[in-house]
Amino acid sequence: MAPALSVAPPAEPSVAWHGESTSVSEVLAALNAIRAKFAREEAGDAEHPHPRNCVMTLVAVASSEAEERRAQRACRLIACEHPAQLILIREQAELRGSKIEASISTDTQRPQSSGASECELVTLRVRGAAGDHLAALVDPLLVGGVPTFMWWVGTPPFGKPELADAVRICDALVVDSARFDAPYHSFVGLAEHALSTHRHMGVADFQWSRLRPWRETIAQFFTPQSRRPFIDGISEVGIDYSGEGRGNRIAAALLTGWLASTLGWKLQKAAAGGGGVVAANYMAEGWRPIEVAFRSVPKARLASGEVASVRVGGASGGQTFRLSVQRDPERDRVVAADHAYQELHRTEGEDDAGLELAERRAEWHRDVLHENREALHHTATGEAPGESVPRNPVVFTRERRLNDSSLVLLTMIQIGDGDTLRHVQRVDPEDEAALLLDLLSSGTHDPVFVRSLVAAAELMRSV
Repeated sequence: MAPALSVAPPAEPSVAWHGESTSVSEVLAALNAIRAKFAREEAGDAEHPHPRNCVMTLVAVASSEAEERRAQRACRLIACEHPAQLILIREQAELRGSKIEASISTDTQRPQSSGASECELVTLRVRGAAGDHLAALVDPLLVGGVPTFMWWVGTPPFGKPELADAVRICDALVVDSARFDAPYHSFVGLAEHALSTHRHMGVADFQWSRLRPWRETIAQFFTPQSRRPFIDGISEVGIDYSGEGRGNRIAAALLTGWLASTLGWKLQKAAAGGGGVVAANYMAEGWRPIEVAFRSVPKARLASGEVASVRVGGASGGQTFRLSVQRDPERDRVVAADHAYQELHRTEGEDDAGLELAERRAEWHRDVLHENREALHHTATGEAPGESVPRNPVVFTRERRLNDSSLVLLTMIQIGDGDTLRHVQRVDPEDEAALLLDLLSSGTHDPVFVRSLVAAAELMRSV
């Protein structure tokens, strides 16, 4: 998962222009005037106006006030570090008429290493049927020579003419399947859209970016040359997810679709049972069967639909293997009745993963305090460094232990009769702007994602 962006814009943007019952031509004229004014003011009388820098156009489509606020925040965060043309369209189909209310707000960035740059956010609030023709509204405002991305903040109208009209002016459509109003039907519609759209038209999903730590961890298990034969020995895959209902299986299905499409597995049959259980049978090359199972598990600290754990097992060359990856692992420490010596890190992975991260943080703090103990002692006592020797600083591990382990990813590897290998990592908290930027920067024309999406939709339809 992508880390949060480090630069934050002001709390509220500065509104440079506002128009009621306006037209697109008036918006474009106001936008050009704002840009020209900024260029003249920054250049002064001694220089020519500097050329405007722009790396992309980001069009966000929102259908509610909450979606509008989320889109505005994410777009402004991205523009703080990447100069872009920002257009926010707020559809108000429930209101009569064809009026357009428009505003232009600006954020100015003044980095120390370069000249100032201004980012303009054009907001169009469209009423009635005018929202069915977004391409005609947006096209005059686009910047030539840079890619145009359309982020549909809510649920796109898959299969309807208004979506086909809107994507005509963009290079890629970006969605978040975790926020679909009707997750199952919309996800299937997303897969059909990806198959039917033009080959130069990209499709991206926030869910794909959220699954990056899982995909990387699974792929890294098979990276060593000695483990490559295990790929052809996979016999079972288990995925636990949070929440109930088939709409919450999207992430699990997308992860399964990635495995199946990458390794050439063919879906034979699938069935769903009570309690969110799904069982699917795949066939690999050489008529080798693979069993895939989903199940719903209660996870209070995970959002509905998030993947809670993944298990991959099998055998190859007379050797068994098992990979387990857990999010928010529940592993209680064993506390002795007395204060006698005890192992905090038990073998076979039976430890609290969050405690291990806390141990690492505590060790780092001990090193920092040890390196600076003389200076800290002088600050605290007023004695010159070297006159007295301060006692070694104490850092208690449990003070660094976080109560919330939902950002902990615990990986356990068992090969044959060997000891269990364990690795603990911390995943970044979810940040919508960071997820969006990760998709835009890594490429929205990802054939691996499209194949995984199609395979996941096939599994979803079969149950």
